[in-house]
Amino acid sequence: MASPLSLSLLCHHPIFFFCFSLLFSTLLLASFSHAVASQCKNQPIIFNFGDSNSDTGGLASGLGFPINLPNGRSFFRRSTGRLSDGRLLIDFLCQSLNASYLSPYLDSLGGSKFANGANFAVVGSSTLPKYLPFSLNIQIMQFLHFKARSLELVNAGSRNLINEEGFRNALYIIDIGQNDIADSFDKNLSYVQVTKRIPSIITEIKNAVKTLYNQGGRKFWIHNTGPLGCLPQKLWLVQKKDLDPHGCLSSYNSAALLFNEALRLLCQELRSELADSTVVYVDIYAIKYDLIANSSKYGFSSPLMACCGSGGPPYNYNIRVTCGQPGYQVCNEGSRFLSWDGIHYTEAANSIIASRVLSTAYSSPRTTFDFFCRS
Repeated sequence: MASPLSLSLLCHHPIFFFCFSLLFSTLLLASFSHAVASQCKNQPIIFNFGDSNSDTGGLASGLGFPINLPNGRSFFRRSTGRLSDGRLLIDFLCQSLNASYLSPYLDSLGGSKFANGANFAVVGSSTLPKYLPFSLNIQIMQFLHFKARSLELVNAGSRNLINEEGFRNALYIIDIGQNDIADSFDKNLSYVQVTKRIPSIITEIKNAVKTLYNQGGRKFWIHNTGPLGCLPQKLWLVQKKDLDPHGCLSSYNSAALLFNEALRLLCQELRSELADSTVVYVDIYAIKYDLIANSSKYGFSSPLMACCGSGGPPYNYNIRVTCGQPGYQVCNEGSRFLSWDGIHYTEAANSIIASRVLSTAYSSPRTTFDFFCRS
């Protein structure tokens, strides 16, 4: 790999923008590698609950829903069920621990022994309705079955499975809520009606954490939701746009911020209520909004336009011709886009988001991601 210095000299050539992107990517990779040096002394075990932002193949394995190329083109070179061109935030977080990527709980042919945990996240998941697959409540029920069956097999003499101590020392990640807010707007509910639903969403997340705590879990990592009003899909769908200075829908982002504040207060409440627990709240919204507001600083162009979609500027999104469907168009590999398909982020964006998460600057309390496997 060329050094950052040699790349900077090359950037005096007329193809400056390409070189700038290459230089930025090199520096980012170097900073990410430095930030992710893990201090784990024990095997990291992670259980993840969420939606498409952290689904590593749950929808494809659970419903057989096809997620084809160009999804996965940038890193895996094949589709893995992830809605991105490459790795997700959860993948980078696992990578920071030198741990394997989390396998979907429902993947029967993946060959995983689930020794490092399992991923229960599925595309489209929300907290409510609580008995609709694959709601947060259903994901928790799946975990309870997974744990009971694992311990049954361990007690019968099986090796390389997670035992009681492993479940107790594991990290439990929750990254959900985006679809609850977004779907409420999609049903033409007013802003007031949408925000009135927030306490019910928070209650479901609280119930999930308490259930995991009662099962012995003590270490929790909870992401808030990102700026919904900046998603190209939402910008294309909404006819009457109340835009902020960066071109995002103000009402959607305002609702997301209200949800995030309620979630922050819940985490604060849980810290005092659940003895011997660690509950970390991570401000994903601030990280993602900074990427959009300062996109040029990070080497991204057209922060509100999808790389993979149809229709061209300003959003390159059409709900009738989405990424991977007949008629779609996709940007060239190496292009600097934030949005992959109008809803989800590119690997390039996810790598920056991961570096910010790992910095602890957006965590409350400021806690290193590997805290749960250090002792």
